[in-house]
This record gives sequence, C-alpha cells and structure tokens, in this order.
Amino acid sequence: MPVLEGLWGPDLRMRDAGLGVAVEAGVCPEEAPHSPVWGPLRTPPITCGGLSLALELPTLIRQLRAAWRARKGGPRGPERSQASTWVESDKEEVEEVKHDIEDRRAHLEADGRLNTGHAGVLLVERRGSYPLIDLRILKTSAQQGEVEAGRRKVKRQLSFQRYCHASRLLRGLVPHNPGSLHLLDDDYLGQAAHMLSKVGTWNFDIFLFDRLTNGHSLVTLMCHLFNVYGLVHHFQLDMVKLHRFLGMVQEDYHSQNPYHNAVHAADVTQAMYCYLKEPKLAEQLSPLDVFLGLMAAAAHDVDHPGVNQPFLIKTRHHLASLYQNTSVLESHHWRSTVGMLRESGLLSHLPADVSQDMEQQLGSLILATDISRQNEFLSTFREHLDNQDLDLQQASHRHFILQIALKCADVCNPCRVWELSRQWSERVCEEFYRQGDLEKKFDMEISPMCNQQADSVPAIQIGFISYIVEPLFEEWHRFTEPSPLSQTMIGHLHKNKARWSRLRHAHAPSDTQTHTHTRAEEPEPEGEGGGGGGGSRGEGKDIP
Repeated sequence: MPVLEGLWGPDLRMRDAGLGVAVEAGVCPEEAPHSPVWGPLRTPPITCGGLSLALELPTLIRQLRAAWRARKGGPRGPERSQASTWVESDKEEVEEVKHDIEDRRAHLEADGRLNTGHAGVLLVERRGSYPLIDLRILKTSAQQGEVEAGRRKVKRQLSFQRYCHASRLLRGLVPHNPGSLHLLDDDYLGQAAHMLSKVGTWNFDIFLFDRLTNGHSLVTLMCHLFNVYGLVHHFQLDMVKLHRFLGMVQEDYHSQNPYHNAVHAADVTQAMYCYLKEPKLAEQLSPLDVFLGLMAAAAHDVDHPGVNQPFLIKTRHHLASLYQNTSVLESHHWRSTVGMLRESGLLSHLPADVSQDMEQQLGSLILATDISRQNEFLSTFREHLDNQDLDLQQASHRHFILQIALKCADVCNPCRVWELSRQWSERVCEEFYRQGDLEKKFDMEISPMCNQQADSVPAIQIGFISYIVEPLFEEWHRFTEPSPLSQTMIGHLHKNKARWSRLRHAHAPSDTQTHTHTRAEEPEPEGEGGGGGGGSRGEGKDIP
C-alpha cells in the first residue's frame, strides 16, 4: 500500500455531521428522476461510467474538516505542513462559505425541497474533489504560504473592483465593440484591444495577453469570442451569469501548476478559435457547434491537480475509484464543468432536454482529450479521410471533427513559434518533474518522463512530437487540404523537432549538469535569426 494512503484516507466514505453529508463511492442516490431532491438541479445528474454526477466528494468538506483538525491542534512550528499553511491562509474564506452553506441548507430544508442526507452534496456539487497534494515541494515555509494567500485576496479584490467600476452590464448596457474590454484596466485597454484584434493569428502570445489582462486571459478571451460569434444573442445568455460561469472556470484552474493552469486553457481556446475559422470547417458549423467547441476548450482541464492518471491510481485516490480507472481526470473535468454550469444557471433558461444534451456533448468533447484514446480517434480520422466519407452536413460528423480539433488544440504547443513552444515545453516538463519529486519523496516508483535526472526536456519533447503530435497533425493537414494555417503549423513542428534534436545531442546523457538548465545553454544555430527562432516567427506572422 503506498505511503499516501493516509493522505487520501482509509476508505472512500466521508461524513460531516455539520453538513449532513454521507457519500460512498459506487452508491448512486435512489431517488427517482422527478424526486424533489433533484429540484435545484432541474434534471437528474448525468452519469459517467455508470456513476452519479453528484457522488464526487467536494473539496469544501475537506477544507472544513482540515480547519477543524487545525483548531484541535495540528502541526505547529517549522515542521508544519503546506496543508496547515493553506488552511490558515484561507480560514476566513472557509468560514464565510461554511456559514453561507448552513444558511442555504436551513432555508431549503424549511421549504421541504431537500432532505438532510443530500443537501450538502447538492449545494457544493461543483467544487474540486481531490485531497490537497503537496506539489510545491520547494515552497513549504509559512511565510511563502501567507504571501501567496495575500496575492489571491488582492487579485480577487482587484477583479471585483474592476468589474464594478468598468462594467457597463451593471448599468444595463451590453458592450458591443469589442465585447470583453469592460474587464480590463484602463492602462491596458489599448494594448489588450490591439491583441484581441489579432486573436485569430497563429503567433498570438498568450503569455503577454495574460499579463495585460492581469491574469484574466481566459475570461477576457471567452467574452470576446462569444461576442465575435454573436453567441450571447443567439442563445439569449445572461451576461452576468456568463461572467460568473467563466470566473468559476478560471478560478478552478490551479495557478500553482506550471502547465495545467488557466493560461493553458486560454491558449487551447485561442487555438480552437483558429481551427474553427478553417475555411473547410467554418462554413458548416452551427452556433451550437461553435458554443460547444469554445466551452470545451476553456474547461477541458479545469481543476487539474497537476499529476497524471497513473499517479491517482497508484495512490488510490478516490477519483480513480469513482471513475473506475478510466479517463479519470477527463471525467472529473467534465463533471466539474457541468456542476459550474448548473451552479451559475447559465443554461437554466433553456428547456431541460436541450441543456442536458449540451452537457452530454460537452462531456463527449472533453473526454476526447484523453491521451490514452489517441489511437482510437486517429485511426477513425484516418479511415474517414481515406474513404472520403466525411459529410459535415451531418451533426455527428461535425461533432467528430470538433473532437479532433480539440485534441489538436490541446497538443498544439510544438506547432507554435519557437519562443512560445519552448516555454510550454519547459512548463509541462517542470510539472512532470514535480510529480517525480513527489513520488521520490514518498518512496514510490518514479513515473515515466518524471525523473529529472534521467529524462531531459529535449528527449521528452522529441518523443512527444514523434508519437503524438506528428501523426495527429499530418491527418489534420490532409483534412484541411491543406490550409495556410496547417502549412504553417507543420513547418513550425518540423523546425522545432529539429531544434530539440540539436539540443539533445549538444547535451549528452553523460553531462553531469541538470537537464532543466538546457534552455540557458542552448547554442544559437546559424541561419535561424539571432533571437532564437526569428526565422520561424516570420513564417507564422498574421496567418488567418
């Protein structure tokens, strides 16, 4: 049994007397679909792998339990864990949420709409469901924890002030041109507007855009794209609910993850927008297709814990048991997205069957990003192209292409210009190395590609490009027949792979220096510009 058993708990059943919650993995609520218990949800929760959507354990319960243990006398002094630091830094926020839930529960029970056994589950369905994982091994001091907590509070305060000060929505006016700039500070308005005017170009710098939007790149980008496509008007969306939903999604990405964070979600969303504009696809897409594609891209990795599925399985994480070790993270991303949709009420004005169908299609798109299903989708895609039987007039075929487009957007980093591609490569490898350090810390077998001493960034990237990215984008290249964007992406892909190969040979395994320092010691090849990929950047300029 792994050492982390104590971290997850001896079983999958957790109780909280204060909230009246009792959840057990594999046991679905027995209420009928039209039972009053599902009143606030309007429809029975959809299922994944035969398990109820409402079963996943909310992190809020664990926060309250952790806070209670801290009051009873947890670790003290310099040996205190990161979890204790985290609990203290967020204690006020936890208390506020706890009181809010108790008030809501009392109100609902007074109305007779919920019984005690399920009130807590339904009210806090959305929040993440994994116990805290100590991924920031190098940042364990109480002082750093307090600084991080302070930054989060300042960030939330600035966001609220910006929204109240600049939003025309609160005065009943919907901004039209451009649609998302009410989210920005005046100092950055011009620069962000200029970037948004070029959001459809392949060399879009999402890192710069995130800085210009004060860390709100995902919300700002999604609001802008929804206005570009007229989705707010088409689906009669409430702009306040839309902003609330997007804020939930952005907040539930973990900023401490080097790779799987809200900036990655914004990058995938921008790439998805570029693919939706492909001439062969754009003319056939319906507003529903565009809505689902953008929403799936924005939420496809929400609440990602920064570790992979094998890690969750071998540490006996309750999510692995809940989803039966199949598409564990992807199922969690989908379930979390549906929970946020229902909590925000974004689709509450639509008929129940329509909103439930949209939730199911979102799940189909998000589950397609499971890398273990790569060969399944690739072989089907290749077969369609060989037989030339793709008919984009059919909704099922358009949905399949959206799945392929989302898969491409999710792994498109090696197809970006070198400056952006290298940053993403270093970030994902840093996340791998953190998992490896965590496994080493608990005397577990280090997962493949997670050993910083044996797996270099160039070696990881060459393998990833060769076995995952190249086969997928070669078929996408065929599908687009090929488009200028597809030609640009393939060009960057080949150049970046060659560059990683040179770096790999320049730093042989016998080199005693740490592999993560490779980027600082890179020899500048002749003929590629003095800025590290300048020639590549020129080819990718302003591709529509």
